[in-house]
Amino acid sequence: MTPTPEPLLSVRDLRVSFGPVEAVRGLSFDVREGEVLAVVGESGAGKSLTARALLGMPPREAAVTGSVRTGPYELVGAPRSVRAALWGRRLALVPQDALSALSPVHPVADQLAAAVRSVDRVSRKAARARAVSALEEVGIAAAQARSYPHEFSGGMRQRAVIAMAMLHSPALVVADEPTTAQDPQTQRQVLGLLADRTEAAGAALVLVTHDLATVREHADRMLVMYAGRLAEEGPVDRVFARPRAPYTAGLLSSSLPREYAEEPSRPGDRLHRRERRLPSIPGTPPDPADLPPGCAFAPRCPLAEAPRCHTESPEPQTHDGHSVACHRWRELPAEPADLFLESA
Repeated sequence: MTPTPEPLLSVRDLRVSFGPVEAVRGLSFDVREGEVLAVVGESGAGKSLTARALLGMPPREAAVTGSVRTGPYELVGAPRSVRAALWGRRLALVPQDALSALSPVHPVADQLAAAVRSVDRVSRKAARARAVSALEEVGIAAAQARSYPHEFSGGMRQRAVIAMAMLHSPALVVADEPTTAQDPQTQRQVLGLLADRTEAAGAALVLVTHDLATVREHADRMLVMYAGRLAEEGPVDRVFARPRAPYTAGLLSSSLPREYAEEPSRPGDRLHRRERRLPSIPGTPPDPADLPPGCAFAPRCPLAEAPRCHTESPEPQTHDGHSVACHRWRELPAEPADLFLESA
């Protein structure tokens, strides 16, 4: 039997705290070479904090514990010199806000050229040629390379930071909601470009996103987070076909409209469709500083039962490579969207 290769990134019991408040609570997962892992969940789930912790770049006031390993390197608690040696060549970030990530006083091509020379000892001319080539690969013409970030559209700026992330062919790219505040068409184009560029480079991609259509199209596995913890994790096709966590079922059903046909009111009337109904998850995510006892999703969950769901926090269970943290996952109906339609 061929041994399973070591994961490119191994995360174990990751916790990110701000004083007494734990925003990421005991997260564990692996990312393998060339894999696309999508991290999804509502705002406040801890997705962006997780993304930053993976790169050893958490907020300054955050305390991080657990383990994040890539090859022989441990990132949690590592000195800045170790982390800096990995950025660019092994690890790269595509940030949420490209305008803030780029300097407003230097042309975009100059910034990419400086990034080239920060890692590789090449001449200024060679660095600039690589920068222009990298921009062309993401659809930005050489004639535009001397432009400043404010002269680019939002989509072009995001393409520029993708080009910067891929300059040194990193093994792992972390993209932290890279299409925030962009229109749907631009979002789809940018996310598709990011997936294509990382695939062409053979890089793994951790994609934090709200776009479940892109997850379905480009990701291999998905990690669903709720209140700083894993709710469900598994292959995309399995999770979409049959989610195991009620929270995952709510997320998926609220993104996929269902159409219901009405009966004709009179003989000869043509069938017509009712307006599309989108199930919604009732309530709002909890405040990390005031989590409910037991399962954090229990106050919003149609399947929650007393007392277990309200007193015992479920631990992840793994079956055939598909993990779920839910006491009642076996009782989820074949059409879980109906639960949330009824509760809406």
